[in-house]
Amino acid sequence: MEGDFIHINDWLLPLSWLYGLGVGVRNLLFDLGVLRSRSYDVPVISVGNVTVGGTGKTPHVEYLIQLLHNRCRVAVLSRGYKRKSRGYLLAAADTPMRMIGDEPYQMKQKYPDISVAVDRKRTRGIERLTSDAATCDTDVILLDDAFQHRYVSPGINILLVDYHRLIIYDKLLPAGRLREPQNAKNRADIVIVTKCPRSLRPMEYRVLTKAMSLFPYQRLYFTTFAYDQPRPLFDAQPLSLGDLLARNHLFMVTGIGSPRHMEDDIRQMAAELHPGQTAEQVVTHISFADHHNFSRRDIDRINNAFDSLPEGAVAVTTEKDAVRLLCCQSLSQRLRHHLYVLPIRVQFMLDQEEMFNENIIGYVRKNSRNSILAQSKDDHSSRDRHNPGNGSRTISFRDN
Repeated sequence: MEGDFIHINDWLLPLSWLYGLGVGVRNLLFDLGVLRSRSYDVPVISVGNVTVGGTGKTPHVEYLIQLLHNRCRVAVLSRGYKRKSRGYLLAAADTPMRMIGDEPYQMKQKYPDISVAVDRKRTRGIERLTSDAATCDTDVILLDDAFQHRYVSPGINILLVDYHRLIIYDKLLPAGRLREPQNAKNRADIVIVTKCPRSLRPMEYRVLTKAMSLFPYQRLYFTTFAYDQPRPLFDAQPLSLGDLLARNHLFMVTGIGSPRHMEDDIRQMAAELHPGQTAEQVVTHISFADHHNFSRRDIDRINNAFDSLPEGAVAVTTEKDAVRLLCCQSLSQRLRHHLYVLPIRVQFMLDQEEMFNENIIGYVRKNSRNSILAQSKDDHSSRDRHNPGNGSRTISFRDN
């Protein structure tokens, strides 16, 4: 059920009140204009959350990349969490992961034709992307994890809310997992409830919509994760997803913010192919903290756990963990021969994908500095007039 991963430490609520006071003062200063947000003449789309832990930011940013990168020049600007560099850095094809962080590195490797930059100061990062010779022709900037970075006023502000950690049931840090009060959702143009079960019924959607209590200028979407075909990380034999799940044992290694949703999905899918066995008998999971850098001791623990499993077992990990495991030289040969990366992708529910896509593409075209994109808009409109049922559906975003 929704909110089922939330745990509140009631004894820390007084500290949460103090934390909330500080956050509230900061937000008030922005609301009053004492601290100023900057707008830009290039389309800027922010994707973020108000909770600690994974809500699916990277898959949703990658969804936007996939949607836009064949239509215009896309740049992604991230903080580059845990990177070993400072200031602004534009990623090249051979930039090491440690210099930009695991998530920007993952996106650059998957989409080498886009610009990926890191800078903790997002205003400076946007200025460099729009002025430097290498990236000045950027048509749209995607801000990764920037909902709290209020010095930038994005054209579209997308807030992600984990179905299993709904902010309406959570509390502020440190008692809960919220980085901002629940009313921070009012700043969002789009709210996406992520990681939804595929079995949600119409009544549950209506209950969730009412519970989120959004304003008329906001739009609510629901997404879930779909799993693509696994790929060998090293020298394992290619397997389909069905063959992977049918193996006698699955060994999961993750270092992501909220792995329980993926673990539950894999356990459920694997259990369906192993009648008579419990999910715990089929799947073993070793979990580390988000963005965890695997030490030699961690790798020894992983090797020993996998070596204890029966012959025929296979190991799976996430794309984000894969970029860090690639750097680990001490993985056992047996693990290397049986280790697979399981890609995930965003899937919209309630047939909302087309509407969401049209909203994003329409915003980029309308606000682009590129005359070719404006012409593309005109061409698209002309085609639509000859195709009944292709009517444009748009969101009227607030004037940021």
